[in-house]
Amino acid sequence: MNFKMTFEHTTSSIGQRIFFRIKDRSPFWLQAINFFAQSVLVAAVLASTAQAQTAYNWDQIKSKFEAANPTLKADAINVQEMKAQEITAYLRPNPTTTLLADQLYPFTSDPYYRPFANVLVEGTISYLYERRHKRELRLESAQEGTQIASDQHLDLERTLLFTLRSAFVQTLQAKAVLDLSRQQLAYYDNIISISRERFKAGDLAQVDLDRIELQRVQYQSDLQTAEVNLRTAKIQLLQLLNDRTPVDQFDVKGSFDYSDQLQPLETFRQTALDNRPDLKAALESVQQANTNHKLAMANGSTDPTISVDAGRNTPPLTDPYMGFSVSIPLRIFDRNQGEKLRTQLDIGRNQQLTEAARAGVFSDVDSAYAIVNSNLILLRPYKAQYLAQALRVREIITFSYQHGGASLLDFLNAQSDYRTVQLAYLQLIGSYLTATAQLNLAVGREVIQ
Repeated sequence: MNFKMTFEHTTSSIGQRIFFRIKDRSPFWLQAINFFAQSVLVAAVLASTAQAQTAYNWDQIKSKFEAANPTLKADAINVQEMKAQEITAYLRPNPTTTLLADQLYPFTSDPYYRPFANVLVEGTISYLYERRHKRELRLESAQEGTQIASDQHLDLERTLLFTLRSAFVQTLQAKAVLDLSRQQLAYYDNIISISRERFKAGDLAQVDLDRIELQRVQYQSDLQTAEVNLRTAKIQLLQLLNDRTPVDQFDVKGSFDYSDQLQPLETFRQTALDNRPDLKAALESVQQANTNHKLAMANGSTDPTISVDAGRNTPPLTDPYMGFSVSIPLRIFDRNQGEKLRTQLDIGRNQQLTEAARAGVFSDVDSAYAIVNSNLILLRPYKAQYLAQALRVREIITFSYQHGGASLLDFLNAQSDYRTVQLAYLQLIGSYLTATAQLNLAVGREVIQ
């Protein structure tokens, strides 16, 4: 009986594959065992595939962030609290009820002890009547406060989305650098293999082979650093998402490239003026300050208290009676002068803050635009010239060195120059994407994807 089974398990970025090959004839029971073993192995591979990394694009990351970030959710509750204050602001004053029992004689000398014989019973209901639309003004001020809180919430979301976008770009950059490091190490390992063959053939000195092999440490170090940077970037992204997914099962995907099209600066300025939530909040603060001043003026007016009372006279006059009264405070000393002046000054303060916010909008947009444009100026020659030149120089020098036409120093310098140019290009793309995120932050919405 001759039985042979070979198993190959190959893992790649595309997926996982299993190959079985059974050779020669075997008994039925041995075939059954073999089939069972194959089933177990297939199930194990499928389970491993189920735990593979899940890659999210930017829109999915953004949706997860908006649904799960605790800082954003806590601030959303603050907006709801401000909304609840509108109910309190529009409440009417509560009426006041007074019950009176007078002319009691608990220490009477009456031999029959009648302390309630001459009791006077009276009930009073009073209500403060607010004049000059105080309730309406309080409600209007509370509604404007809710709108300010809502815009401030949008401004917080704008800021946090920039942090999220930066972490997303950093992760994409770390992935690109990791891929480059793997390619560089694989390419250099191939150079080492060829150099060893040349050494065996007597075409390469031992010292030159040692120098080539020692240079591998740099590529190995680059690979380890890239792996650590990628894990660190993913951890930061998971923290912003409030996600407890293991790092090995989390991944992102997206275009790590740049767009050469950039709209004029004035377009971004106008878009920022129309969309920046912090500027809207500043404008609404001026409006609320005006409302608060109107309320302070109204609070300086006199509000009467209207009272209605009813009672019964002492015997023998038992007929009930009713009364009516109006209580009017005399605003001689306190006419709410302090609040009137404070709210008047607050209008000017908020107007100045609005001008500062508007100036900040222009400054943010202009600075971010300049950085994006600077990165584009640097990226264009890389894509048009430097990348191709670095590759061509590396290939030519490598070929020349392997055939004795270039020195070892020239070969090592060509490898280092190629690595430097490629890494600089990836870093420039990362800087460009971060700068576009900064421009989106300055404008108030995503104008550049």
